[in-house]
Amino acid sequence: MDIVLDILKYALPSVFLLILCYMMLSNFMENEEKRRSYFLKKETQKSALPVRLQAYERLSLFLERITPDRLLVRLHSQGLTAQQYQTLLTETIREEFEHNLSQQIYISDEAWKLIVDSKSATVGIINNISREFKPKDDAMALRKTILNRTMEMESFPTKKALRYLKGEVKRDF
Repeated sequence: MDIVLDILKYALPSVFLLILCYMMLSNFMENEEKRRSYFLKKETQKSALPVRLQAYERLSLFLERITPDRLLVRLHSQGLTAQQYQTLLTETIREEFEHNLSQQIYISDEAWKLIVDSKSATVGIINNISREFKPKDDAMALRKTILNRTMEMESFPTKKALRYLKGEVKRDF
């Protein structure tokens, strides 16, 4: 019996010390991993920040470019029919959108949804107004009607999306 007590007297503190060392070492390793992860994330953000800001800039430009008052100024209607002008407007919006598709990975899902909704609403407004015209009507009349109707709107969808983008940039950067 004395032998067992002697063994326990020396083994028990050793086992306790071993458990304590294991806990301290695992805690140290966990903290070290968190520290490495933090610095890696920090370095990644340094290089990603300019790219993310550029994405916000490009999407802001996209929203500005598809707003009807700016879109109509850029795309001339001389010599076109109403149907041709409608097609030109919607194709231009689609091309602008496709050009900026890759930017969605740098912004929030809510912001991207607003951008997609703005694009769809703009195309929808153009298409709805175009239905009031015969295909062979003059494009200038369509252009004036689109401009007048969108000026009457209190808030155009692209403006709402642009405000959201600006707010997201201010909040995140």
